[in-house]
Amino acid sequence: MPTFEEIYAQHAAEYDALVSREDHRGYLLPAIRQVIALDGIDVVELGAGTGRLTRLLAPHVRTIRAFDRSAHMLATARERLQANGGEWSLHVADNHAIPVADACADLVIAGWSFGHATEWHGDRWRDEIDTALREMTRIARPGGALIILETLGTGALHPAPPTPVLADYYAHLESIHGFARAAIATDYRFESLEEADRLVRFFFGDALADQVQREGWIVLPEWTGLWSKRVHAHMA
Repeated sequence: MPTFEEIYAQHAAEYDALVSREDHRGYLLPAIRQVIALDGIDVVELGAGTGRLTRLLAPHVRTIRAFDRSAHMLATARERLQANGGEWSLHVADNHAIPVADACADLVIAGWSFGHATEWHGDRWRDEIDTALREMTRIARPGGALIILETLGTGALHPAPPTPVLADYYAHLESIHGFARAAIATDYRFESLEEADRLVRFFFGDALADQVQREGWIVLPEWTGLWSKRVHAHMA
C-alpha cells in the first residue's frame, strides 16, 4: 500500500479507477445542488486530483477552474476531461495560493483534500486548514458558497468521523468556521470482487480489503460529509 504522497505523485491511474467507482447511485451532485444552483455559475476547485469533481460539475456550470499541486494527477484529469464537455481548465497550484482574482467564483469547492493536513502537518493542521479556508473565502463572490467534502467512513454502516483527528477537524469546520454538515451515502460499486480487492487493497490497505473478501462486497459502503457555508462579505 503506497502512502498518499506516493499515490498523488505516481499512481494517478489507479487512484482514478478507485474514485470513479464511488457514488454509483449518483447522490453527490443533487447534494451539491441543495447548496447552490449550478446553472450559469463560475466554479473554482481546490485539490482537484484526477478531476472527479471537475467531471461531475463541468457539464452543469458556466466555467470551472480546477487546481491541484500534483501535475501527475492533473495529467490524468486532462485525459478524462477531454471527452467530458463543458468549459474547464486545469492548473498546478497549492491550496494556500490559488492564482485567481478575488471574488471571482460563485462556488469554491475542495474535495477530499484538506483532511490530509491532519496527517501531514501534525499539530499545525489547524493553521494549514485555516489558511486554505481564507483562500477559499477570498475567491468566493459575496453570496457565493464554499463546499468541503471529506470521508465519514469507509465500510461503515453509519456516518461518523473515522479517526479522532478527523473528528477534531470536522468540529473545527463547524464550531470555528460555521460550516453546516450533511452526510451522503456514496457507496463504491466495483465490477467484480477481484477489482474490489485490488483497488481497495491499493488505497485503503489489507485490513479493509480482507473484509471486502470476507463479506463478498462488490458494493463497499462509503459515507461522504459535505460541509457548506455562504459567503456574505469579505473580511478586510
